Amino acid sequence: MAEQKRLCMVVFDGTVDKLYPVAIMASGAVMNDVRVDIFLTFWGLLAFRKGEPYKVQAISQDYAQQAGAMMALMQEKKVPHWYDTLLQAKELGDVHVHACAMTADLMGLTKEDFEPVIEDIIGVGEFIEMSQQASSTLFI
Repeated sequence: MAEQKRLCMVVFDGTVDKLYPVAIMASGAVMNDVRVDIFLTFWGLLAFRKGEPYKVQAISQDYAQQAGAMMALMQEKKVPHWYDTLLQAKELGDVHVHACAMTADLMGLTKEDFEPVIEDIIGVGEFIEMSQQASSTLFI
């Protein structure tokens, strides 16, 4: 039996223009029977605090000029929210969301401070082991 393919993502940025690709790639991966491990660190992790996902509206400075037009277009086209897309991907397939232990500790956060989509808090060493099993590892 063939080993399941695996995609790992390190999510360092918590802006909408980065969180959408994370959710979309996770969704695409599970539709292709690929396991997904998402490691949230620093600002990427902060976007997953309880009540925060639907409040995140920041766009990275690289795309600030296009932000308004892009958000209006996404509303017009009824593009689902990035968090809803990620939740759906998790329901459909093998998607695992992990919080970075060092970032959580640095910011005084525990698992209870995060949305339930986060399964656990792990150290970078454990994530490195996961990424060694992956066919692709992305840094977002």
